[in-house]
Amino acid sequence: MAAIVCVIGSSNTDMVIKGDKLPAPGETVLGGTFLMNPGGKGANQAVAAARLAIAEPNVPLTAVTFVAKVGDDLFGRQALEQFEREHIRTDFITTDADEPSGVALIGVDSQGENAIMVASGANAKLSQEQVAMALEAGANPGSTVVLLQLETPIPTVEYAIRQGHELGMRVVLNPAPAQPLDPAVLACLYVITPNETEAELLTRVRVTDEDTAQQAAQRLHEAGVPNVVITLGSKGAYLSTPMGASLVAAPSVTAVDTTAAGDCFNGALAVAIAEGRSLPDAVAFASKAASISVTRMGAQASLPYRHEVDTLV
Repeated sequence: MAAIVCVIGSSNTDMVIKGDKLPAPGETVLGGTFLMNPGGKGANQAVAAARLAIAEPNVPLTAVTFVAKVGDDLFGRQALEQFEREHIRTDFITTDADEPSGVALIGVDSQGENAIMVASGANAKLSQEQVAMALEAGANPGSTVVLLQLETPIPTVEYAIRQGHELGMRVVLNPAPAQPLDPAVLACLYVITPNETEAELLTRVRVTDEDTAQQAAQRLHEAGVPNVVITLGSKGAYLSTPMGASLVAAPSVTAVDTTAAGDCFNGALAVAIAEGRSLPDAVAFASKAASISVTRMGAQASLPYRHEVDTLV
C-alpha cells in the first residue's frame, strides 16, 4: 500500500548566502555564494515525503498531499510547478491575491550552521476552512499521517491537530519554530519531534545528553504526548514511547549545509509511519535520510530519494 501523508504548512522561497562565517548583530560579512531555492518547512517536508514514498505498481504517485497558501506572484507559480514535478497533490494549495509568497533569508557558514529570517506573506493566511476541506477529502482513518510545523497561524495548526485526531489520523508535529501551544492539543498528537532547542523551549529542560533528553521527553509525556522524538543533530535522535526509550544513532557524515535536515527527518518519519514501520525503525529511516541531506547545499535540492536511503549503510 502506498504511503498516505498529508503535510500542512508553509511554502517559501529561500535566498541563501554561503560564506565563511555568520554575521554578528550589526556586522556586515563580505564574500560568499548566493543561491535561490524553493523552501519553507511545510514544502520541504512535503517534497521529502514525496521523494521517499513508494507507490505500488500502477498506483499514481499521489501519496503526498500538501496544504498551503502562496501569493499570486512568480514565487508562488514556481512553487506550484515544483510540487507538480515532485508528484505532490496540489488540490488544496490556494493562491492569495493580496499577500506575497513567503520568503526566507538564510546565511550558512563554513561549518554548515545557519541563521534564518522568514517573511511569512501568504503563509499567514492559511485558514481552518482550507485545512478542513483537505482533511475531510483525504480522510483514511488508521493509515493517513498528518504532518505539521509552526510556520503557519497557530489557531490553524491547533485546529488541524484536533481535526486530524478526531478523524482517526496519526498526527505528527514538528514544533518549529517553537511556540506555546494549547496543552489540550498536545494530547491529540501521535508524535512530537522537537530538536534540542525546541525541546528546551517547550519543557524548560536544557537537552545536552540522553539523561536530559529523557527528562524533556517525560515532561512532554506528562503533557499528553504518547511518543516523543528529540532530534540531536549528528548524535541521532532520542525516541521515548510507552514501550521504552533509546538513542537512535545517525550515520557519520561531513555536514555541508544543515538547512533542511530537520524537514528531511520529519518527512521521512511521516512516510515510514504511514508505511506501518515501528517507531524505532521509522526514526532510524528518518535519521539516514537526514544524514544524506546535510551533505548537500540547499533546502529541497538536498532532499534524498528513496533508493539513496535504502542503499545507505
